[in-house]
Amino acid sequence: MPRLTTLKPRLTALKEDRVAVTNGGSWRSSGMSSGERGYGHKWRKARAAFLRDNPLCAYCQQEGRTTAADLVDHIIPHRGDQALFWRRSNWQSLCSPCHSGRKAREERAAGLR
Repeated sequence: MPRLTTLKPRLTALKEDRVAVTNGGSWRSSGMSSGERGYGHKWRKARAAFLRDNPLCAYCQQEGRTTAADLVDHIIPHRGDQALFWRRSNWQSLCSPCHSGRKAREERAAGLR
């Protein structure tokens, strides 16, 4: 019976001193919970009502596609400004692929992320 040989690992281990880096001032580095940032019960109710009234992805509609939206996006990032956070004219319905793709690219290009 032939002997089995051990393969050399193809992946190198990450150094243990590596940590995730976020931009300063980001909500990710604020230490606040989502509820403390305004995304609590009141937001979930408002979000559900907005999606009922605006069920299609705004970006997909611009491109002639019909796609169900599954989140409400702040067109202009509110950065903690509660007046801007709750301004419905600053909301748009998006599908997850558009939000994490096109919207993220737009915000990076504009220096908003």
